[in-house]
Amino acid sequence: MGHNIALNFEDGVTRFIECRPDETIADASYRVGINIPLDCRDGVCGTCKCRVESGEYDRGSYLEDALTEEEAAEGLALACQTRPKTDLVVTIAASSEFCRTGGQTYRTRLHSVGRLSETTIAFSLDRADAFTFLPGQYVSVSVPGTDQRRSYSFSSPPGAETLRFLVRNIPPGVMSTYLREKAVPGTPVEFNGPAGSFYLREIKRPLLLLAGGTGLAPFLSMLGKIAETGSAHPIHLVYGVTNDVDLVGIERLEEFATKIPGFTFFTCVAAADSGHPRKGYVMAHVEPGHLNGGDVDLYLCGPPPMVDAVRAWLGEHSVTPANFYYEKFSPSGGQVAQQ
Repeated sequence: MGHNIALNFEDGVTRFIECRPDETIADASYRVGINIPLDCRDGVCGTCKCRVESGEYDRGSYLEDALTEEEAAEGLALACQTRPKTDLVVTIAASSEFCRTGGQTYRTRLHSVGRLSETTIAFSLDRADAFTFLPGQYVSVSVPGTDQRRSYSFSSPPGAETLRFLVRNIPPGVMSTYLREKAVPGTPVEFNGPAGSFYLREIKRPLLLLAGGTGLAPFLSMLGKIAETGSAHPIHLVYGVTNDVDLVGIERLEEFATKIPGFTFFTCVAAADSGHPRKGYVMAHVEPGHLNGGDVDLYLCGPPPMVDAVRAWLGEHSVTPANFYYEKFSPSGGQVAQQ
């Protein structure tokens, strides 16, 4: 039986391929026309060096000049020698364009639209054949009746019956206007992807998740996946919004708290006139235990000012997480993932 491999490229594009039992990562990639960096094929030159983010694999045979023991211990591997034992997530040190591939386009239909509050709309698409993604990633969705596209993170986990998203309801927004005024279930919709380096890695230590506004969406996707696979480490989410009306998805978070041992969450509202028991920004509600002395993987998704404020706050408090993954987004549906 073969295994699925997610190839993540430097420009954020992700391609999923199947690796047959007798194939290396490089063999499977070239078989489907994805030309990842490669030279000798013998484990000698190191040209095909990549990073395995998660999964189990056989490193094969190679010279230490091509891959040192220290590099192997850090998760680096040679694509020309590595054979997967399980599904893998692999980071390729090249752009998708260089590797002669790109994001794939899928066609489906609008499944449903719902108003979660005055400021937030949820919509879902029918599942597309042969499409999958990593929890936390996003796609570029066409706005029906226009030539416009907007990028949205999934709020549903991989394998869910529908592909779900959250949208900030902005009166002049192209997508929110369509969803608010014209959307009809069954309408054809096209999307391209998946994309983004903001996705759930293998859980090796406690997680601290910080969400701002509709930046909650990728965390709902991650938590949906964790609810299926479980976690041996504690997970805490701080979800902050500007006004009380912006708080959505609380029922789903409460459901995750019952399904995922060790998962807890706080919500907070920035507006001074809020009636919420926790006021202020997310940083004010991160407790020392959530940081675990720095031995924590921190995931952050929110608008640019929030991301910048959290980064500054970490610096001011001399906190350096083991790993820090973040994604900035604009209300109009644009995302810039970094780590």
